[in-house]
Amino acid sequence: MEYRFEDCALNDARRTLTRSGEPIAVEPQVFDLILLLAENAERVVTRDEIIEVVWGGRIVSESAISARIATARKAVGDDGKRQAVIRTVARRGLQMVATVQVNETSIDNAVRSRQSDVQRIRYTRNPDGHSIAYASYGSGSALIEVESGISHLELSWAIPCERSFFDPLIAQNNFIRYDPAGQGLSSSDSVDNARDFIKAGEDVIAVADAAGLSKFALMSRSGACFRAIQIAAQYPDRVTKLAIIGGYVTGRTTRTPGPDPMRQLIASGWDPNAIGFAAGLMTSYFPDGPAEHVMDYARYFTQASEQSKALAERDQINAANVEELLPLISCPTLVLHGRKDAIHPLSEAQKLVTGIRGAELVVLETANHFPLPGGPAWETYMDTLLDFLAE
Repeated sequence: MEYRFEDCALNDARRTLTRSGEPIAVEPQVFDLILLLAENAERVVTRDEIIEVVWGGRIVSESAISARIATARKAVGDDGKRQAVIRTVARRGLQMVATVQVNETSIDNAVRSRQSDVQRIRYTRNPDGHSIAYASYGSGSALIEVESGISHLELSWAIPCERSFFDPLIAQNNFIRYDPAGQGLSSSDSVDNARDFIKAGEDVIAVADAAGLSKFALMSRSGACFRAIQIAAQYPDRVTKLAIIGGYVTGRTTRTPGPDPMRQLIASGWDPNAIGFAAGLMTSYFPDGPAEHVMDYARYFTQASEQSKALAERDQINAANVEELLPLISCPTLVLHGRKDAIHPLSEAQKLVTGIRGAELVVLETANHFPLPGGPAWETYMDTLLDFLAE
């Protein structure tokens, strides 16, 4: 749904807020608070309800609640003195007092997708006989997200910033995710941690065949681009589109020989119960935050993969070079990249676009490896990606 009030438009499917047509970056908890009030504009929303919805029922201080309320008011052009949009009802809660107009959007089923937190996991086998777990959501043209060497269907489904990314895609596409052999819910027996990108691509083809897809679009984030590029080059008759987010042609130590500080962080500590080093790694990738998402990723990656597998994945992508594959890609290709990405510079994205015939580059105004909900360039990122996939 889209909720319009004053000069604001709040889209719950795309998780965006605009004011006077300009995007307003808000943290997820602030967005959830504004959405809760807009959905219940005819009544007072109690503090207990706010804590349950926005904080998941966790114990939270009054100062934290007050800070989020103040930020929400600022985001919608209001303040605590005027209270023209969000009114405090003493000893009861909050109420959206501005007139709210509700409009259905073409991706309202994204909201319904949020109401079901249970994934239906299916299994197939790759040519080596390893079982591959996958899940299919939504309807429309087929889209497969190519996964990196660290993946876990259940754990990633539970991360709020990942759901904010998944839900609009599910609303528009038959969106398919999977765990590569040796990762997550897929078979881990006798799987080589360093198997090549051709073998990794066979997992995707096995999933596509199991899902009955003769043709499909591919999407990749970060180092998963190597596998996506391999598949698009090897199966041009099956891949209809390719979206590369935060991608690169050559790995860090291939283009700049020497020690990799990112690898050193993994080697120094990879423990879900002590995520300091992992948090440092994720902060390097996402310096623009929001911080809560960075910490969620640190917890996720340390839970999803053993240290040895994380190091093997790092070594493989550091040594990769897919330049010779780029001319073999014939499908429409979109490359999205942060202008100030310090991990893999914009020049790597430019190499991708130069090497892939007809590819287009969209530069995102962020230092993050890719945008996160509530951070810089999130709305541009999602709108551009969804529009490309819908063409």
